[in-house]
Amino acid sequence: MKKKRGIKKLGKWPYLFVMPFLLSYLAFYMYPMLYSFVISFTDWTAVRLNDKVFVGFNNYIRVFTQDPLFWKSIVNTVKIMVIAMPLTIISGLLVAVLMFNIVKGRQLIQTINFLPYITMPVAIGLIFANMFNTNIGAVNGILTKLGITSENINWLGDSKYAFIVVILICIWKNFGYFMVLYLSGLSTINSEYYDAAKVDGANAVQSFFKITLPLLRPITTFVVVQGAIGGFQLFDEAKTLVSGSGSTIVGGPGRTLLTIVWYFYDCSFQNNSRYGYGAAIAFSMLIIIAAISFINIRLLREKGE
Repeated sequence: MKKKRGIKKLGKWPYLFVMPFLLSYLAFYMYPMLYSFVISFTDWTAVRLNDKVFVGFNNYIRVFTQDPLFWKSIVNTVKIMVIAMPLTIISGLLVAVLMFNIVKGRQLIQTINFLPYITMPVAIGLIFANMFNTNIGAVNGILTKLGITSENINWLGDSKYAFIVVILICIWKNFGYFMVLYLSGLSTINSEYYDAAKVDGANAVQSFFKITLPLLRPITTFVVVQGAIGGFQLFDEAKTLVSGSGSTIVGGPGRTLLTIVWYFYDCSFQNNSRYGYGAAIAFSMLIIIAAISFINIRLLREKGE
């Protein structure tokens, strides 16, 4: 009875404390999302700001069946993600394992590697645009001095080289974040497992594949899902990289760097501001991200079982 009375005495105070967050969540998250979903079924452009024409599923039909640039942006995004994410995960894991037993200077190394992840994407794009500039870039200068190349490489003007630069950006930015996650996972593994493995005659490589990797599977699942979501959100780095090179082509040379978010931005705010069609692209992207995340989780869980 005393416990029930104590609960009753709380009264309205918990709701009053939660109310500011709840109202902010509804006003700045739920309402914009629901409103975007509603306008995705309309033909609404900057030319007709006060005139929304309901078109049903026409925007979605056009996105999936009549828009080659949408699928090109999807393919570009997936290609970047499929190449960059495994390299980032493997390098982050290996460095985390090597650093785990380091005591002196470990925090400094962690901080240095983590800084790119919290750096503004626009700044990252500008830094790499200057580094890989054809005429004054540091990369071409180093390659020329080392004798690797006799002439400057047009990194940002050639589609295949621009694609490589974006891959490097993704790896450089996310490497430290993945490393920190794996370091936290390694700290939860009981050292008795490794001691028992040593007694059984297992070497460091065998312990890594038989103990470390299986026990880090939850971290790997989280990293893969986060990497997939982050890959589909790639925009600022690629756009700033192309803009910093002086190019005005949407998606860079050959539209190789046209990501799904960049295409959404171009349709919604640049190309005659087609708000309804842009909203349909955004929710189509949401469906694709949810499907890929679901598949990744299921596959990793089945392997774990």
